[in-house]
Amino acid sequence: MKRIFFILSSLLIVSSIHAQLRLPALFDDHMVIQQQSPVPIWGWSHPSQEITIKVSWDTTTVKTKADNTTFWAATLFTPTAGGPHTITIKAGGEVRTLSDVMSGEVWLCSGQSNMEWGMNASADGKTMIDQINDPNIRLFHIPKSAASDLQVRGEGDWRVCDKTSVAYFSAVAYFFGKRLNSELNVPIGLINASWGGTPAETWTPEKIISANPLLAKAAEQQGDSRPWCPSKPGVVFNSMIYPIVPFRLAGTLWYQGESNTGTSPTYKLLMENMILEWRKQFLSDFPFYYVQIAPYTYGDPEIGVRLREQEVKMLEIPKTGMVVISDAVDNVKDIHPAYKKPVGERLANLALADTYSKKGIVYQSPLYKSMKIEKGNIRISFDHVPTELISKGGEPTEFMIAGEDQKFYPAKAKIEGSTVIVSAKEVKNPVAVRFGWRNDSIPNLFSKEGLPVSCFRTDDWAILK
Repeated sequence: MKRIFFILSSLLIVSSIHAQLRLPALFDDHMVIQQQSPVPIWGWSHPSQEITIKVSWDTTTVKTKADNTTFWAATLFTPTAGGPHTITIKAGGEVRTLSDVMSGEVWLCSGQSNMEWGMNASADGKTMIDQINDPNIRLFHIPKSAASDLQVRGEGDWRVCDKTSVAYFSAVAYFFGKRLNSELNVPIGLINASWGGTPAETWTPEKIISANPLLAKAAEQQGDSRPWCPSKPGVVFNSMIYPIVPFRLAGTLWYQGESNTGTSPTYKLLMENMILEWRKQFLSDFPFYYVQIAPYTYGDPEIGVRLREQEVKMLEIPKTGMVVISDAVDNVKDIHPAYKKPVGERLANLALADTYSKKGIVYQSPLYKSMKIEKGNIRISFDHVPTELISKGGEPTEFMIAGEDQKFYPAKAKIEGSTVIVSAKEVKNPVAVRFGWRNDSIPNLFSKEGLPVSCFRTDDWAILK
């Protein structure tokens, strides 16, 4: 009897050693698939082996075949939001069943430390962790890793959102997902791929950087001497993004830029190239929503605001959106604003209005539109002011005005409806206005609906070095 048990155990061990049916880490129990979409699924088995995939939401059987490298791929057509479902993959005698699969909305959440910042470190997150139990929100955290070559299987696992799984998960991502789940009443999948300190070059394929002389030169300035993260082009994309390509996404959230302040003139160009390449890789023209970096006391007096200016210019890229959080900063000497709920919820409002066509949501901060010189004053007009502008705590602050000599003076500002009249006694013939033009500027100008006005300048003069 002992001999029979030993033989059976040995056969099981040999069988497991030679098991060939494998899936990327992304395909696992508790996962969320994008609803009502063609969703790619892929993996590896024996060369030229037939693969059969069955799903619980209909009677369709999908068949495909591995190539001579063992790779196989297929497409599943997903149902309306709901679940739980199962996906069963069979390759020869091997069977893998994915259970508790939900159909809903899947968002990739990426960037550097302010996206990585966990609920346990967020001032408005850590106090509520013990009460969190959201079974229709699923979390997939991709561990930090970098590689010089493309990686395929990836790392991470799906977890049902509760007090244990959410504690170290991105607070911005959670607050975003919580609001979407509440408003849409569908399962939400959040994929967190973020790494504090990483410049955007690391998230962009190296071939994109090297093909553009301006981007290549800026990347050289990043160096690679940071002990806490890599800086070389493409290395984080290779190991944290490529393994989930081309999984179907509803969209992407991005909170990054602090590590690119030293190369701000090329940031819009870099991000446009990155966004377009990600969309190409994921086979989807998905929306890309991002957070304008917060006020912070950098050493260079304009290094941060110049990056914020580039982020405004990024709105020229199709299907992008930006949220402004200058009012959600508790300490300009801390590069990590403590409160993440306003950030996540503003991103959610942007998605609800722009992606999901929800009405009645004010989701865009006022942006500079135009200026008009009026007898020693300058009238500033704005886009995205549904009713009127307001200032909190007194007259509007953080306005500067200059004449042809390009010398800026603090300005007096007066709100007239959706415009602002700017003047200064030192400037008799004004030609330019700047607003919030300091790294740590926290202006008090808002739309009546409560969204802060973004920094801007009306001139194109040389900026401080």
